[in-house]
Amino acid sequence: MNIKTLLFSLLAVVLLSACNKDEDPVAVNPDQLADDIVLIENYLTENGLTAQRTESGLHYIIEEEGTGTEFPTSTSDVIIYYKGYLMDGSTFDQTTNGSPATFNLQAVVAGWGEGVPYFKKGGKGTLLIPSGLAYGTTGSGTAIAPNTPILFDIELVNFN
Repeated sequence: MNIKTLLFSLLAVVLLSACNKDEDPVAVNPDQLADDIVLIENYLTENGLTAQRTESGLHYIIEEEGTGTEFPTSTSDVIIYYKGYLMDGSTFDQTTNGSPATFNLQAVVAGWGEGVPYFKKGGKGTLLIPSGLAYGTTGSGTAIAPNTPILFDIELVNFN
């Protein structure tokens, strides 16, 4: 075996061993999750709000139950009004022109995929999403810093 083949093989082994396909692309360490939960729970207390909490740290408030007996799944297409904002109240995204948006719940932040399925058609409420279920350690542009919990007021118009 010549030296080029040996070096190429060694490089390939090193690169392949560095890949971990099981790794969460928006990884967050446990300390960050604990910090996010403290921030979310302080926000709830300061604003006189009560929320349900999931094992992942997602908090959600159902203000209006909605109708029917069915709920979307984490793979549903949803038609939804939303307003995304930070804990300081600054809005980073929202539906406009009185028209709802359509998304597949697999194509949005993990907090939506977990939280929206708690709502029935016509349901309204708020998702309080820890950073690990949002934009994690990378943030999103200049609007959302790394390790930032985000909030969404939502109204689920319909789903399939």
